[in-house]
Amino acid sequence: MGFMPRANLIQNLGFLDCFFSRFGAAAERFELMQSPACGAKPRLCARDFLALMVWHVISGSGYLSAHVRELFGMEIKDSSLSERRRRIGMEPFAWLMKHALRPLADRRVHKSCHYKGLLLCGIDGTKWSVGNTPQILSKMSKAASRRLKSAFAKVEMCALVELGLHNPIAAVTGLKGEGEWTLALRLLEALPEKALLIVDRLYGCGKYLAELAEICRSRRGELLVKARKSNKSKIIRLLGDGSAMVEIRLPRRKGEKGVRKMQIREIRGRVRKPGAAKWSEVRLWTTLFDENLHPAEELMALYARRWEQEIFYKELKIEMRGGELLRSHTPETAVQEIAALLMACSLMAGVRAEVARSGKLEPLRISFVKTLGRVRSLWMVLSAAEGLIDEESARQLVGRIMEQILAEATPARRNRSCPRKVRQPVSSWPRLLKNQSNEGDYEVDVVNMSSIP
Repeated sequence: MGFMPRANLIQNLGFLDCFFSRFGAAAERFELMQSPACGAKPRLCARDFLALMVWHVISGSGYLSAHVRELFGMEIKDSSLSERRRRIGMEPFAWLMKHALRPLADRRVHKSCHYKGLLLCGIDGTKWSVGNTPQILSKMSKAASRRLKSAFAKVEMCALVELGLHNPIAAVTGLKGEGEWTLALRLLEALPEKALLIVDRLYGCGKYLAELAEICRSRRGELLVKARKSNKSKIIRLLGDGSAMVEIRLPRRKGEKGVRKMQIREIRGRVRKPGAAKWSEVRLWTTLFDENLHPAEELMALYARRWEQEIFYKELKIEMRGGELLRSHTPETAVQEIAALLMACSLMAGVRAEVARSGKLEPLRISFVKTLGRVRSLWMVLSAAEGLIDEESARQLVGRIMEQILAEATPARRNRSCPRKVRQPVSSWPRLLKNQSNEGDYEVDVVNMSSIP
């Protein structure tokens, strides 16, 4: 049962063509995963229903019934669509988050997405809030905090992201308070070949390091992780750039005797913001052992790319969703909504990559917000203009929108930083009374490991 292209040429230039060209194979598998119904065949097949869900989150507002009318010209009540979501459940959408998404960066074109032939990837966790509906509160509990219970129950999510393009490669969710490492283990099987995985200090301990390194090696990839300060290491051999090969102890596995050890390359250094008086200490572990091919100072600067994962979450949760509170009324439909949001972000990443390629720019120079706004409006116009304009006029309109997105590309990023302060501190953070920023490059200083006791 293959996907048949829409007969209408204008629609083929719009959202449905873009969606099925990217997710057509996954949509077919999604349909095959549905349980055979004991009644009349649904008016909207499962593949089209999946496209509807993604269009629903891209649109930003409106009811599913209005969006099914926009895309397919059908009149289906919201109650019927809600019942359809309930019957599908979350398992097919959980499958989509791990198998429908894929890397997009071309090694020859998107050079900022790679480091010496390795695709830059990151893994990190986040949380979504879900509403206080009876269906949710009966199955999920609110997390405790220093201010007693949180306002909403939380859905844990861990995502594998293509840095340099902000494209989700895979994601998993947890509805039972699973920790980030538990979710990450379920996610690592989606790590692409020849990738450099950059992760934060949560993973920078012996408990997780060996498993991460082993998985990266099995995919001909490498690992760069921020090590925790409390971890102890023994210097085995000093390297020419000030880094060193060190030995660390790993926790024993259940039923295992003896001491487990592992050798890793350690880099220590200092980083200082422009205008700052104090240095921040940095300690990294990496499987990139060649100090000549991968100098310590270069890797310290490269680790800063991990922050792009946080920017991706901002695009996903704030700019695409409009906030971290999901609109779904049940845990199962919350997972459906998260999957649709990830697929929508993947579509936007593809548009940004294509526009950047045509203008010979880095993909992140193409604004996510402006791309989303213009592409959303374009797809709405093409849907409404069905039968009113011919194919050539539609293609010219698409080309003009792409040119406008390219014309609004952001300039090269300034070397600017702001003080780490907040307006209303709730802990030991200094209070921000006046906005200020400093221009200039970050200072990076590699500390020679021979001077460390």
